[in-house]
Amino acid sequence: MDGTAPAPEVRSTCPYCGVGCGVLLRPDGAGGLAVRGDPAHPANHGRLCSKGTALGETVGFGHRLRAPMVAGQEAGWDAALQLVADRFREVIETDGPDATAFYVSGQLLSEDYYVANKLMKGFIGSANIDTNSRLCMASSVAGHRRAFGTDTVPGTYDDLDAADLVVLVGSNLAWCHPVLYQRVRASGAKIVVIDPRRTASCEGAEMHLALAPGADVALFNRLLVAIAQARALDAGYLARTEGFDAALHAAMGDMGDTGLSDAEIDAFCKLWIGTEKVVTIYSQGVNQSTSGSDKVNAILNCHLATGRIGKPGMGPFSVTGQPNAMGGREVGGLANMLGCHLDLENASHRGAVQAFWQSPAMPEAPGLKAVDMFRAVGRGEIKALWIIHTNPAVSMPEADAVRAAIAGCEFVVVSDVTGATDTARLADVLLPATAWAEKEGTVTNSDRTISRQRAVLAAPGTARPDWAILAEVGRRMGWRAAFDYTGAAEIFNEYATLSGVAAEFGRDFDISGLAGLSQADYDAMAPTRWPVSATQPGGRTGGRFFADGQFYHADGKARLLPVTGKGPVARLSARYPFRLNTGRVRDQWHTMTRTGLSPRLSGHLAEPYLDIHPDDAAELGLARADLAEVTSAHGRAILRVRLSQDVTRGQLFAPMHWTGETAPTGRIDALVAGVVDPVSGQPESKAAVVSVKRMAAAWYGFAVSDRALRPDCAYWAVARTATGQRAELAGYESPQDWEASARAMFDLPAADVTEISDTSRGTARIALAQDGRLRAALFISPEPVAVMRDYLATLPGTQSATVLTGRVPADVPDAGAVICACFGVGINTILTAIERGEVTSVEAIGAALQAGTNCGSCKPELAALLARVAQPEAAQ
Repeated sequence: MDGTAPAPEVRSTCPYCGVGCGVLLRPDGAGGLAVRGDPAHPANHGRLCSKGTALGETVGFGHRLRAPMVAGQEAGWDAALQLVADRFREVIETDGPDATAFYVSGQLLSEDYYVANKLMKGFIGSANIDTNSRLCMASSVAGHRRAFGTDTVPGTYDDLDAADLVVLVGSNLAWCHPVLYQRVRASGAKIVVIDPRRTASCEGAEMHLALAPGADVALFNRLLVAIAQARALDAGYLARTEGFDAALHAAMGDMGDTGLSDAEIDAFCKLWIGTEKVVTIYSQGVNQSTSGSDKVNAILNCHLATGRIGKPGMGPFSVTGQPNAMGGREVGGLANMLGCHLDLENASHRGAVQAFWQSPAMPEAPGLKAVDMFRAVGRGEIKALWIIHTNPAVSMPEADAVRAAIAGCEFVVVSDVTGATDTARLADVLLPATAWAEKEGTVTNSDRTISRQRAVLAAPGTARPDWAILAEVGRRMGWRAAFDYTGAAEIFNEYATLSGVAAEFGRDFDISGLAGLSQADYDAMAPTRWPVSATQPGGRTGGRFFADGQFYHADGKARLLPVTGKGPVARLSARYPFRLNTGRVRDQWHTMTRTGLSPRLSGHLAEPYLDIHPDDAAELGLARADLAEVTSAHGRAILRVRLSQDVTRGQLFAPMHWTGETAPTGRIDALVAGVVDPVSGQPESKAAVVSVKRMAAAWYGFAVSDRALRPDCAYWAVARTATGQRAELAGYESPQDWEASARAMFDLPAADVTEISDTSRGTARIALAQDGRLRAALFISPEPVAVMRDYLATLPGTQSATVLTGRVPADVPDAGAVICACFGVGINTILTAIERGEVTSVEAIGAALQAGTNCGSCKPELAALLARVAQPEAAQ
């Protein structure tokens, strides 16, 4: 030991979902990072999910973009930024400001977002700035604004502790927001899950209502009618609202099919009505719909009608998908908003912001929302496009068309941490941005808590903060004074001051009490829930809105809206007989540019898959582990079949994380139509119509390697391992020489080869070694390959002589596939403990093996393993 004291821990925030967990970071001085939950942060009190726990595995520089790239060649910052400024200026002069667009991201910090919004709306003079948050929470924004007069989340996370009933609507909270789910479970509240699919959140729930896709409005209309019939209305509170009679009349006339029995609906309504302290949490299953805004308002109607809003343990609660989706809403990062919850279409609001910015121009109408923006790019109407920290060539609906639109755009700038994304590969100019743990600023989580994100690592190469890149382009376009920032604190203070202007218009978002922070105060800023102003220096009492019945419409009243269930726009047909639901998996994040770097996170579900009911699979001739071709009117995907009764007949589920970098035929959003909610502009990502058939593969393969793989076949999916990469493969035609194919795939032309093959059976097993160590191995079969994948993935770099058996030697322990990603506990380790009688409950598994004791999101799988072992005994 050299006696050097360890570096002090630095408080920051997790860069994943909108929970906004606090983290404590300790750099090791060599580019590595230790991460643990911050016990003092109000969002998580020290808990982290599997993704947050693995953050230290995602900060390496091997994948990073280190210098600007122009036309595929490295360039200096001066040349790159001058080109960006010149090309945007030329397009504005020739075709007008609306021929330009920014597409930004909830991965941006609020300071970055603020500068981007200011540059586009106040100085370029277009409202063509939208964000990937449009894909996850725009319907919630629209619903809030219609009901409350502004985009306000009424409650706080403390309400989850105080609630007696938590209703999860279109939210797999256990996987997508595990820290909040564990908080709900710890509170002892009853849980109801409303979701067409049985998810991990159903474990321990009071009831699961498997409603028909898109039937949320019809269900909550039934609840509103039941509330009125039970005389559970709060007449005093309703006096502070408008529209109840019309809303009730619409609800009484809404006889749409919910897919539920009358008994199920009655039981839910009685539980909701009979439990005063009820929180209704909703997420993407509500928002990602062509009737998403109406779904939100149907939920809000019930809370407003009963006065169950803004009080401890009760209220509607939108949980967001990105770390700073809320911050983006607050700075006006959406195409139809101004900063600080001011309205773009309000002339007084526009004038006030323009005067504050001293800007030359302000758009008078909303810009293009995400789907329309990329369609305009495809039509050639947008000629200069800047994409920041997002991957629309994968994540947008009709992703193939979006990819083609970007590829055909006259001038495309991409700012990101890596050039290895589907979108970055289409850029004319690539700008290297600093990543999480390298940048300074703030984010706002789902309950309006503003937290600092702090830099603890040096950025690679010449990477710069996003605000600095945007500001420099603004200066080069001729607006030096407006963008002459020296640091994030200066931007935050300007933003906080603007919120005081908004407060003069009676807006809810007011952090003017934080304006004027010194650099030291900004550096030390603790998590703070807004509003924070001179009149409310500590924020509102309890941090909640609307208990007092004061809203932000001109008359001070809330609005209940008459809404009627419509169901998905796309209709099932003989050609497309299945309804496809898309979503997330437990251990991956968006398009895996970060989580895909972690071997631990990649070990749980290593390739894209399709959940299908066993009876549907049987009719299609699909067996477990087959590959299925899934086709819609917009695209095609190939996915691994998982037989599951978690989906009902006629419905499918597939995750959305895989890309052209990790599984080109797994880009699920290529199947999704670009139909949107007419109010919010949010796409419907849960109800595509598709056909399914078995992939007629001539061969299947599995490969492990100590280096990155880029296979060349009809289907492939790669995942990171501790020793390199693993890959699933399949093709329509078998090559004549498997050894030659293996050498080419692994780029090992001079390696020593050991091969076992049987041409009559169509099998081959090939190991490639150098200097006595295994470099790669390939297993080929006419059926899905049956080998011990997780064991084989550990062998590259070793002297293993038994790799071609495909099995674990008898004297070697095999942990199996990862079940608990937080602690890396494998399925075989857990099953062995169960079979030996060492553990008989989920709690006992945690005590013995740690599995399930951190974020808890694997607990449903642990329970399923216990049931699986017990089942044979019960059958005797």
